[in-house]
Amino acid sequence: MAHYIMLINWTEAGARNIKDTVKRAEAFKEMAKASGVTVKDMYWTQGACDIVATVEANDEIAFMALTATVAKGGNIRTQTMRAYTQSEMAKIVAKIA
Repeated sequence: MAHYIMLINWTEAGARNIKDTVKRAEAFKEMAKASGVTVKDMYWTQGACDIVATVEANDEIAFMALTATVAKGGNIRTQTMRAYTQSEMAKIVAKIA
């Protein structure tokens, strides 16, 4: 299972419709579930990002299609980082020559 950390910022349209942010988050979770992607946590944050989400997916193509579909809505911009668990990192370190 691949893990991702999504850094999310509202676009001008997303900020203008800020009252719908919780509804949009629920719609994102449902869309993700239908795509075989699991949204583990979502946090609304202060600072450089408006929202941070942690997501798990077995299928990178499904995850990419999901993020592209959400971006098409025009309410957010995302930066996504592939994240590794401690056990995954131990396997990576073991392969370093």
